[in-house]
Amino acid sequence: MKKYSEMSREELLDLKKDLDRQFEEIKAQGLSLDMSRGKPGADQLDLSMGMMDVLSSGTDLKCETGVDCRNYGVPDGIPEAKRLLGEMSEVDPDHIIIYGNSSLNVMFDSIARSMTHGVMGHTPWCKLDKVKFLCPVPGYDRHFKITEFFGIEMINVPMTENGPDMDMVEKLVSEDEAIKGIWCVPKYSNPQGYTYSKETVERFARLKPAAPDFRIYWDNAYSIHHLYDDNQDFLVEILGECVKAGNPDLVYKFTSTSKVSFPGSGIAAVAASRANLEDFRKYMQIQTIGHDKLNQLRHVRFFKDLKGLHEHMRKHAALIRPKFEMVLNILDSELSGLGIGDWTKPHGGYFISFESMEGCAKAIVAKAKEAGVVMTGAGATYPYGKDPKDSNIRIAPTYPTLEELEKAAQIFVVCVKLASVEKLLG
Repeated sequence: MKKYSEMSREELLDLKKDLDRQFEEIKAQGLSLDMSRGKPGADQLDLSMGMMDVLSSGTDLKCETGVDCRNYGVPDGIPEAKRLLGEMSEVDPDHIIIYGNSSLNVMFDSIARSMTHGVMGHTPWCKLDKVKFLCPVPGYDRHFKITEFFGIEMINVPMTENGPDMDMVEKLVSEDEAIKGIWCVPKYSNPQGYTYSKETVERFARLKPAAPDFRIYWDNAYSIHHLYDDNQDFLVEILGECVKAGNPDLVYKFTSTSKVSFPGSGIAAVAASRANLEDFRKYMQIQTIGHDKLNQLRHVRFFKDLKGLHEHMRKHAALIRPKFEMVLNILDSELSGLGIGDWTKPHGGYFISFESMEGCAKAIVAKAKEAGVVMTGAGATYPYGKDPKDSNIRIAPTYPTLEELEKAAQIFVVCVKLASVEKLLG
């Protein structure tokens, strides 16, 4: 197949005519398909329905230390929940606090607390002239929305297949004390599905920030979300590396069971050094008398241990693997060699990242919407919604059924071709 950029104007015009016809035929079908967010499908949620039955009116509702989980108390999580999420996070239970249903909520709280009360006794960020955050791009839109909400200046750091550009991270962090943190999705990153290399993690642990209150916001959202049994990415555990490097307080490590059990009612956790956790507990004792311990108990009794979590995630993989493979097969067969797009082929996580020709992403997403397919907004994977090249599109294959997904992927391909031809015709 000839690259679009090598076609004559006449060839492009003929191609456009054919693509316009296909596009009108699709529009006439009046479809309504949603590929906008990385939500589990109903069949994935069904996998956890047994969790609704592990507690009942006749169940012993005490945790292992004898505390009645119906009542107040144990603000930082019941011991067995700390053990379960500790295993999932690869940390000792003493280094973890269990929260409510959302790790995003914990991240928001952490930034809010840093703004109003500072980090471990340092100046509250709201009293500083300037506060900045590093943002690996493309990245997770909801991370960027938090720092934008608090008026924190965001600095783009390009992502590579091994993680963020660490030369840039090391330079900026060591030179500018206004830089207080960096957002990271280190395993099966959102949206590219990359996993940080051993060297990247070690370099993070050895950072020498100018700001003593600098923290790495390590959002390990997809730690056990593999697509394959035999082809899994490995991520070096960051907290242990920080201790080795003499930087024990450098990182907040977030995790949750949002895409393991029920996204609306999972359990979240933060793992960190003892000093950081003490800092967290100071505000927690004012904020809450305790998170939902019955939900913590429900999770522990359903999953039991790390082995149980892994077995459960294999069932998830069996449902979503065909979806990823279908989208990738359609992209490969329809777009390979045309020079109008590149895409990632992740081993886990929830997304495929698509890079269109420069200046085409907004047009592609708009055309898809016109044809009945809702996608994540172009630019969403960059701070302030501004993709400097207007080229990145996040594809979320998990929510639609296989049949819907096939239609959506075929429509997406037509939109990519049409927007690319229009761009080349100028």
